Amino acid sequence: MSDDTDGTAVWLVVGLGNPGPTYAGHRHNIGYLVNDELAKRMGSGFRAHKTGRADVVEGRLGAPGTGAPRVVLARPRCYMNEVGGPVKALATFYKVPPARIVAVHDELDLPFDTMRVKLGGGDNGHNGLKSMRSSLGTGDFHRVRVGIGRPPGRQDVADFVLSNYSAAERKVLPFCVDTAADAVESLVSHGLERTQQQFNS
Repeated sequence: MSDDTDGTAVWLVVGLGNPGPTYAGHRHNIGYLVNDELAKRMGSGFRAHKTGRADVVEGRLGAPGTGAPRVVLARPRCYMNEVGGPVKALATFYKVPPARIVAVHDELDLPFDTMRVKLGGGDNGHNGLKSMRSSLGTGDFHRVRVGIGRPPGRQDVADFVLSNYSAAERKVLPFCVDTAADAVESLVSHGLERTQQQFNS
């Protein structure tokens, strides 16, 4: 098995979210926001991929001249519960095994402004993860879990994830996005263990 941080292996980083302006500011769309930040760092914008079901950015993530890893950032063009198909198509196209796929997603079981990185695990009711697991045939891909917390009072979970951040949260959100992007960069450059030590504290 090739070394995941050898600079030649390709990583596929999937920002989970729903397409279109209606959903842009929703808690469920944190994956899109993180991938937008990563695209900025790579100095490129998203463009349609020839598979037809996702927008991508291709390049190296990290400081120039450091053997930075090759990364494909992906934003599926479908709703959350259908992302598995486009992810599988991209993984096949770029020859990326599940162990080099990173899903960036919202996590109800983590408080807002916290984050965890892990490999594998359950779907915890997340339709995007469930769709990816179904299409890839395994859940053994990396996850960058960005906390959004649980809904207040008796608010329905579906309504909560498909709602905008509060005014107070929006002030902190850019820092959350920045930290999650740092974690992705660390994961593809330095591996899981070092990233967990730094970001799962």
